Amino acid sequence: MIRTAMAEMHQRSYELPPVSPAVESLVRQVIAQVADKWTMLVLEALEEHGTLRFTEVGRRVEGISQKMLTKTLREMERDGLVIRTIHPVIPPHVDYTLTELGRELSAAFCGVWVWAETYYAQVSAARKAFRAREEE
Repeated sequence: MIRTAMAEMHQRSYELPPVSPAVESLVRQVIAQVADKWTMLVLEALEEHGTLRFTEVGRRVEGISQKMLTKTLREMERDGLVIRTIHPVIPPHVDYTLTELGRELSAAFCGVWVWAETYYAQVSAARKAFRAREEE
């Protein structure tokens, strides 16, 4: 469905080659993971501040619990978005750094940010009009 919409956006007559079920499944999984609010906020923190210790990531991502931060960072590591480095000291020191893949994803989200800034007034007006219609 997304591929069809993308093709229509770029060229009405352009046809995309068939996608294997394995690739489609992976795309759906990745979108579900990266569309998660915590993943986006952790990406932003690491992109802006570089390598961070676990506790520093938690401080930069307001409102995230330690349990959710652990889960999010593990999933990001699993998907190749961050590198986890354990330093053999006491107490343990663990750093997280974006991989090239993570930086590319962060750049893609930058486009969403620019879109939101560009169309903020229009979206706000549409929401206000919607609320007004709902209240009638």
